[in-house]
Amino acid sequence: MISQPSTLGAPVKTLAAVPISDPLRDTRGLAYRLVERFAEKFAPCGVLPGDVLRGEITAVTRACLEFVHGALEGYDTAEKLERVRRAGADWAREGIPIDVIHRAVHEGFRIGLDLVLDAAAPADLARLVETVRRLLACQSVVDAAFADSYVREHRAAVAEHHAAVHTVASALLAGQPAAPMVRAGGIAIADSYFIFAMDIPKHPDEQLSRVDQVVARRKLRRVQSELAVRCSGRALSLLGTGGGTVLLPAAGVTPEVLDELVRGLSSAAQVPLTATVLEAETPDIPEAAERAHELLDMVQRLRNAPGLYRFDDLVVEYQLTRPGPGRERLGEVLDPLDDRPELLETLRLHLGNDLSRQRTARTLGLHANTIDYRLRRIAQLTGLDPAQSSGLWYLRAALVARSYRNAEAGVEMTRARA
Repeated sequence: MISQPSTLGAPVKTLAAVPISDPLRDTRGLAYRLVERFAEKFAPCGVLPGDVLRGEITAVTRACLEFVHGALEGYDTAEKLERVRRAGADWAREGIPIDVIHRAVHEGFRIGLDLVLDAAAPADLARLVETVRRLLACQSVVDAAFADSYVREHRAAVAEHHAAVHTVASALLAGQPAAPMVRAGGIAIADSYFIFAMDIPKHPDEQLSRVDQVVARRKLRRVQSELAVRCSGRALSLLGTGGGTVLLPAAGVTPEVLDELVRGLSSAAQVPLTATVLEAETPDIPEAAERAHELLDMVQRLRNAPGLYRFDDLVVEYQLTRPGPGRERLGEVLDPLDDRPELLETLRLHLGNDLSRQRTARTLGLHANTIDYRLRRIAQLTGLDPAQSSGLWYLRAALVARSYRNAEAGVEMTRARA
């Protein structure tokens, strides 16, 4: 809670024992005058219905004036300040911009100070200076009261919305009926969605052990904020600091929007995101989400470059990951490279970099001629030349099959040890 500053002190009086705050005594009349000024000067106030201006706005303005007058005269002003806080929370819920509230407060204090100055006599100079100082302290308290209640209310609203989004997204991913969710969360359920599986890598600053959690949380908040802005609050997300799932209503969304969304999220995260996306009708979301994450896992296994991948981009690779004798045979193609891990890594990066020798060389810190040499060695050991289309196709397929064969072998070994 914000307390009244001790600097307000005792009431300030002129030599004639009349409080210098006397021009502010008529809080009722001054409140009406200020509200008329607000309606003229600030657009959001000007479009409010007359009963709102004459009612709540005037009442809160009068409470502010009574707080100031009471503070200058040495009265207990806690009740008046609490009325200001309640108004700040109400206006935050109604969407009145906080800058309009602060500008109105400053305008009110300016007019009040003009009244005090106009009524002051030359003999009041010393006490006038003290009064101005105390008025500025009062203004700071009123500003802080509005800001504090405004921020608290917004935090509560955001937390409530996040809880509703989490509930609805979890239910959709679990295949639960939509009607109860609409009533519970107040969130409209679309007919179809784009389902994103996202990987958010660590920010470089997350390597600093003392601040890694702070950096990770800030990264996530930036991503969530960017997602809310770009999707106008329509996206449903279950995201952690390392990634997760996002559901975006499909109506009116073009392929270009999807690409730009991932680029924007990468920029907000300050690290390059990798994502896969599928479109599905609402009842099919659970299956589509599982497939999207399978595709993301495959992209990561293949060490593909960050960015957005659609199912059509990966349909061949996806089919190769299905169990069967074909996958087993393809997985054996790269066995001759078991003793040459640098060749296997070069092949992975070369394919992930769209066959760019220069990019692969930069990634490995090698000369492009060294990459050429390694690719020739791969051709000699496997019998498949990455410089030829047929050899390249088989090598890409073998890399996909091998990554899943090795992963499943590792799982079986772990189970056997257990």
